[in-house]
This record gives sequence, structure tokens and C-alpha cells, in this order.
Amino acid sequence: MVEEFQKKLSDSPAMRWTALVLLATAMFFGYIFVDILSPLMDLLQTQRGWDPVSFGHYAGSEPFLNVFVFFLIFAGIILDKMGVRFTAILSGSVMVLGAAINWYAVTESFETSSLKTFVDGILNLPDAWWNITPWFRGMPASAKFAAIGFMIFGCGTEMAGITVSRGIVKWFAGHEMALAMGVEMAIARVGVAVVMLGSPAIAHITPISVSRPVAFALLLLCIGLICFISYGFMDKKLDAQGVKEEKDEPFKVKDIGKILSLKMFWLVALLCVLYYSAIFPFQKYAINMLQCNLDFSAEAAGRVFFVFPLGAAAVTPFLGNYLDRKGKGASMMILGAILMILCHLTFAFIVPATHSVIITFIAIIVLGISFSLVPAAMWPSVPKLIDNKLLGSAYALIFWIQNIGLYAFPMIIGSILHACNPGVTDPLKYNYTIPMCVFASLGVLALILGFALKALDLKKGYGLEEPNIK
Repeated sequence: MVEEFQKKLSDSPAMRWTALVLLATAMFFGYIFVDILSPLMDLLQTQRGWDPVSFGHYAGSEPFLNVFVFFLIFAGIILDKMGVRFTAILSGSVMVLGAAINWYAVTESFETSSLKTFVDGILNLPDAWWNITPWFRGMPASAKFAAIGFMIFGCGTEMAGITVSRGIVKWFAGHEMALAMGVEMAIARVGVAVVMLGSPAIAHITPISVSRPVAFALLLLCIGLICFISYGFMDKKLDAQGVKEEKDEPFKVKDIGKILSLKMFWLVALLCVLYYSAIFPFQKYAINMLQCNLDFSAEAAGRVFFVFPLGAAAVTPFLGNYLDRKGKGASMMILGAILMILCHLTFAFIVPATHSVIITFIAIIVLGISFSLVPAAMWPSVPKLIDNKLLGSAYALIFWIQNIGLYAFPMIIGSILHACNPGVTDPLKYNYTIPMCVFASLGVLALILGFALKALDLKKGYGLEEPNIK
């Protein structure tokens, strides 16, 4: 019996870590594409005519189908019905398809094509509060078409995210599962650091081209799809050895009412959407903000911002270990919100006044610590607050609400940036004071919710401040 057990592929450290490398590499390339255009906001304006409003609508398009067509829910159903192997390859294919559309939209070929004329004539809703789509009248055709590709890519990357987590559970059950998940998350976040350095450098190779980094990232996604296919062969062999997937609880429509009636759910969900809306949309504008405040090139700004995702990746495992052994989950969320507020206010007032690279660098490092504190404390706290029978549905709803913020706030910040800089046509001369104050205000609201969560925990005894390891 022991010999038969040891023959399973997942019992070989080399094989299960190879499986992790394949999954993590595909997600690493996915995270690179998510922000591939974020450091190129100035080039997008000068080469393609994207003003901050257009850029904001493009940036917010990624979660559009996940929010309004509930694709996150469908992705979970597909994963439950078809398994990790099929869903991984499907998600990789969808990411490549969306990325290919996104790339073509920013090429010179699109600018001279009949497709541009066609796209110019459609998707022309007014830029009004009721227009929930990423498109509006006057938006450049390249931005409209890129948004179509980005939303398709967004479906693939969200599907890949939940699939990779399931795959890790399948291969590492009974082994180093927590370490494997931490490594995968760290590798994915390093992708953001790489793109902040690499995208401007690739774009500024003579002749300067905004589409060249996107083409490179598309190539990486094709390699990522090959990684998923290779993983599929390993997974098929593991299935043949009788290893079954440990499936999450499926999303249930009947549970929605129960979950929405829970005060704790709303505290966690709103804390999540507020915090993530002050981080991920900020990443879209961070490089241009540094360019405007410090007179940096995109490459120099990328080198400074590089420490943010890299630091977050390095610190997260240590904070997770502290939470497991010492607790203080609610306190960590409060501290994370405070640090985030201070950092965004620093970017709003101190950095523009001093033009200090050292202050900017310190603020970015602290923001990275904040980015580690809140997620490390929040996600392990959810099972303490929500009944296990409702946990799968609760996570699905939290992710959906989170995606609403990730959809809306890039557009909101883009519109605010445009309104605060009337007549400014130079993308290196924007004043970011008010947009940074908006991000800080999200931190203030998250801080209030953090205190409310801690107070309710003291009253009800959910154990948020207690260690996970008893």
C-alpha cells in the first residue's frame, strides 16, 4: 500500500514543484500583460491620442465581463464541471486571444486599417454617469478596440487565477501547500515589477513603439499557454493514478440572500473593494505620476516603482507566518490602511513639493508593506466570519464586488485627472494631487471599516485577533 502511494506523481517533490513552476510561469506572464501598458501612458497619448479619460476607460475594461456578465461565476462552474486540466488550457487560450486583439489595436497597422474606421463608427455612447461600458463618443478607435481585447483577456486571467489555486491544492495536498501558494503569489507579483522595468525599455528601443512591449507580452502569453498544455499532460497522468481534485464549494444562488444579510460579510467585502481599488488602479497611473512629479523618464520611474511589487512579494510570506502563529488579523488590516493613507498623501503633497527621490522610494516601500499586510490578514479571516457552508459563495461574491471597484476606479481616476488639468496636453505635466487624495480617501474609508470589524470581533468573538495555528 505504501509503495503504491509513493508511486503517485504528486509524491515526487521534483514532479509537484515542476507542476507548480508550469502553473506559476503562466500566471507570471499573465500578470505581466495586465500592466504592460501602465508605464506607457505618455506614449499612448502622444502616439495614439489616448487622453487620461480614454486610458482610464481602457484600464477599467479588464474586469467588465466579470462584473456585468458574471463571468467569474461561470468560470467557477466550468472549473467544477471540466476540471483543472481543461480549464487551464481554456483560460490560457482566452488570454492569448484577448491579448492578440489588444496588441493589434495599438499597432500602426490598425491605424491605417478599415477596421479603425468601422470601430470609430460604433460604441459611441455619451460619456455620462449611466454609461457603464468602457466606451464613449470621442474615445480613440485604438482605445475602444484595445478595451475589447483587454476585457476578453480579463476573463481568461480570472479563470486562470482560480484554476491555478485548484491545481496547487491537487498537487500539494498533504505536502507543502501553504508554501506552494505563497511562492505562486510571490512569482505573480514579481511580474508587475518586471513590467514596470521592461515595458518602457522595450518601447523606447529605436524606433520608439508603444506596440512593441505588447507584442513581447503576447509572445510570453503564448509560452504560458504552452506551460498550461504541458501541465495538462502531467495532470492527466496524475488523474490516471487516482488522484481526485479537492473541489471548492460551488456558488449557490440560494445562498446570496443569506450572505448579503450578514453584517460581517459587508464589512469584509467593502474593506476588500476599497483597499484593492486604492492599489491596483493606482498601479495603472503610478509611472506617469512619478514622471510628472519627479521629471523622470518612464524607464527611471519604472526602476523606482520596481520595489513596490517586489517588496510586497518578499514580505507577504513572513506576514502570513506571523498571522498563523501570533494572530492580530484585524490589527494588521488597520495598520495596512493607515500606511496606505500616509503613502498616498505623501504622493499628493510631499513628493510634488520636495521632488525628493528618497521620500518617494520610502513611500513606495511602505506602500508595498501595506499591500502585504491587508491581503495577508483579510483572506484567512473570511473563514472565521462566514459559515463554512456559505464560504464558496461568499468568496465568489467578494471577488465580484472587488471587481466592481477595479472596473470603476481606473475610469474615475482618469476622468478626475483630466478634469483637474484643463488644457494640459503634455502627458508629463499632469497634477496628480486630487487623484492621490481620492486614493487616500479610499484608505480612510477602509480604516473606518477596519475599526468596525475589530469592534464587532471584540463583541462577537470571531477570533480575528487569534492565531490560526492553535
